Amino acid sequence: MRSLASIVLAFESIVLALVTPVMISVADVRPAVAIPVCLGLFVLALVAAGLLRFRVGYALGWLVQVGAVGLGFVVPVMFVLGVAFAAFWVAAIVLGRRIEEAKAAHEALGSAAPNNTRES
Repeated sequence: MRSLASIVLAFESIVLALVTPVMISVADVRPAVAIPVCLGLFVLALVAAGLLRFRVGYALGWLVQVGAVGLGFVVPVMFVLGVAFAAFWVAAIVLGRRIEEAKAAHEALGSAAPNNTRES
């Protein structure tokens, strides 16, 4: 689960950094507002990716998703991108848990079954 979630956050951090010039040039947001907001979310996404071995990393990841969707109020295309990344985030968590459960079941079966390997 952690690796999928970190991939989502890493790609999302790139998008969040690239939204900064869009906010300044297209949405006419002052640089004094756009830079701290967008680059703050960029840094938050990277910090969250680094802290995913702890529960706080996932909480920060959810905060990044809320912030990315919230940017849609300033740059409307961010509604689409924010919702897309939020969907990727949910999928990473759900599929990651399923993968971990399947690995655990496979390991449990593997340790219960006799070892049939041959030595040559």
